[in-house]
Amino acid sequence: MTQSVDLPNPPSEVVSDDHLLSAWTATVAGERLEQLRGEGLEGKDLKDAGDALGHRILMQLLATYRPEDAVLSEEGKDDKTRLARSRVWIIDPLDGTREYSEPPRDDWAVHVALWQDGDLVAGAVAQPGMSTTFSTADPPRVVERSSSRPRIAVSRTRPPGFVEDLAREIDADLVAMGSAGAKVLSVARDVTDIYVHAGGQYEWDSAAPVAVARAAGLHTSRADGSPLFYNQDDVWLPDLLVSRPELAQTVTAFVRAYWAEHAR
Repeated sequence: MTQSVDLPNPPSEVVSDDHLLSAWTATVAGERLEQLRGEGLEGKDLKDAGDALGHRILMQLLATYRPEDAVLSEEGKDDKTRLARSRVWIIDPLDGTREYSEPPRDDWAVHVALWQDGDLVAGAVAQPGMSTTFSTADPPRVVERSSSRPRIAVSRTRPPGFVEDLAREIDADLVAMGSAGAKVLSVARDVTDIYVHAGGQYEWDSAAPVAVARAAGLHTSRADGSPLFYNQDDVWLPDLLVSRPELAQTVTAFVRAYWAEHAR
């Protein structure tokens, strides 16, 4: 049996509200991960310990406060009984493990999302390095764009092959960063304007960020504009687009044309 972790009790209003619970659980896990980061571990040892601790904390909290719900976690076995359930928590206990293992980088996150009856209904992305949790309980407000040139968030290590062509097409700057959650939330924070990914991800990489982005009023879809689906039998999601609404149509049209030309 996995050893339990000594964790705080949530306020009563948190227990009764899925939005608040997602934010609270992500925050608690993030705070403990931040503590672990300062305990002397390095490299792979820190990555492995962080993955295990984040998973253990979130599973323990959800088992306590939502015992009837199913859970899909990056660090857990995929129990296919979730496919017959009406409520499934989709979690990434430590998104951006590489960045987490490189203090003082802050572009790593904890993802907690709730899928219910066919769609995402609540979610939170904790970014402990910024002492901030973004959630559907109090979604960020997208302000007027501060940059005259569009900015595209891309992976530090796996940017899509077409992204440089896209940047030239729309006269955009590329902004490299880690964690998928950090990249999605960078759009809501006016750090970037577009996040487009086509190297493949899993549901837990994007579920919580997408839930928060939607609540903030951002466009979310597959890279070509088609819908995103979660709690699927195959949890692989080939591509993702999160963008300011006024730029979405330009990006999706470019992607469709690019894929047609290159016989994806």
